[in-house]
Amino acid sequence: MLYFDHSATTPLRSEVKELMRSINENNYGNPSSIYSLGQKARIIIETSRKQVADAIGASSEQILFTSSGTESNNQVLWTLIFSIKKHVITSAIEHPAVIKVLKNLVPIGISHTLLPVNNSGIVDMSTLVPALKKDTGLISIMQANNEVGSIQPIKETVKIAREYNIPVHTDAVQCLGKIPINTSYLGVDFLSLSAHKFYGPKGVGVLFVKDKKKIRSLMIGGGQESGLRAGTENVAGIAGLGLAAKLATDNLSSHTKHLKELETIFREKLNKISTDVVFHIKQQNCLPGLVSVAFPGRRSDILMARLDRCGLAVSSGSACSVGNVKPSVVLNAMSVDDSLNRATLRISFGAGNTRDDIEELVSGLKKVLES
Repeated sequence: MLYFDHSATTPLRSEVKELMRSINENNYGNPSSIYSLGQKARIIIETSRKQVADAIGASSEQILFTSSGTESNNQVLWTLIFSIKKHVITSAIEHPAVIKVLKNLVPIGISHTLLPVNNSGIVDMSTLVPALKKDTGLISIMQANNEVGSIQPIKETVKIAREYNIPVHTDAVQCLGKIPINTSYLGVDFLSLSAHKFYGPKGVGVLFVKDKKKIRSLMIGGGQESGLRAGTENVAGIAGLGLAAKLATDNLSSHTKHLKELETIFREKLNKISTDVVFHIKQQNCLPGLVSVAFPGRRSDILMARLDRCGLAVSSGSACSVGNVKPSVVLNAMSVDDSLNRATLRISFGAGNTRDDIEELVSGLKKVLES
């Protein structure tokens, strides 16, 4: 099967897979133990911490390892229950790991405001200052959207937030290896990552914390991760994350070029076989290699099922269930009408895709659209 859903997850890099295999076999000690086997595991973790820090322009002591981007987001948001200021500003197109969490925090006194986005999926910055309240304690805006790839004005957000002494969190899960990430340049207080989005293992994530005094532990137990994330560390997974982060950063330029080339070819060829397709965002306004495209008069679930039978894996802009396609919240926020919303596919290219793969994808789409 040809895989075109790299925004959902990526395959493990061979180097990462081999490193994790070796560690699982040879470095299985508990990193909290004082004997040599445990201390070897500790060295592996700290090496990975340095690799991640270097990849995002941070220092090692600002990196916490978690189980996922979802957990990292949760830790930042749940910390607000200990804050005097309990209002959060976020965007209407955030991942459920932000919006659903905030909805669940409402009964315990955490309120939130969703900022609108324009039809390109970019947060309307003119609405930020009017949304501020006396008890606004956090602004959380993703660096790039997972469905349509729109890149958000994080540095501008931080500049405004600093005027009001409000910390800023960004969910950057989709970004490492696709666009530069530099926490010093952005000025954010918190940043979330997930290894499986940049060819690392599933079940391992990162939370960048500028000042550890401003975060509370979500996982209670032992004193791991400076007392901010209890639980015996997943040594092999963390090592895989560290190496994947290093490789993603080292290969950023070539990988980005590759993704842009594939996307350009795909857009051009798709326009030739179907003149009525609708691209929701222009190529220059989003993450490289991610295409959100609607096929008027079609249903995304049927398109995906037929493409799957052709050996082509793509995703949808909608949340699908059997016999029902619910409109995407993200596309709704972008003022995409329901008929186009339900007809949208998300296609995201990766390092392993080739020009020949694009030919097969376009050929498969042509066959499906004509059937």
